[in-house]
Amino acid sequence: MTSDLATRSVDALNAYGQTQQTLNASTDGLAGDEAAGSSSDVVSSFGSVLNGAIQGAIQTQKTSEAQTALGVSGQGNLTDIATSVAEAKLTLQTVTTVRDKIVQAYQDVMKMSI
Repeated sequence: MTSDLATRSVDALNAYGQTQQTLNASTDGLAGDEAAGSSSDVVSSFGSVLNGAIQGAIQTQKTSEAQTALGVSGQGNLTDIATSVAEAKLTLQTVTTVRDKIVQAYQDVMKMSI
């Protein structure tokens, strides 16, 4: 259990580090002269970060579902089940919050006059 938690923590730190490196690389490219393709790079790197986050959320939900199925069949560890369900709940809340912020930002942009 402890090693599994440590592994998840390391995975999360690696994910945060990769996201930070991607974002830093994108903003470094914007600091100097903007090339014609740099905005395309920023969009694709944002898309990559968003896609990675969504894939991570999906994987968390699948893990929780598998742990719950093991628990229903009587084979799972109650602590692992509770932990995975709590992670899934937090992930779903995070995804919902991010979605709401993106929708709000889109609506704010659409309200702007030209």
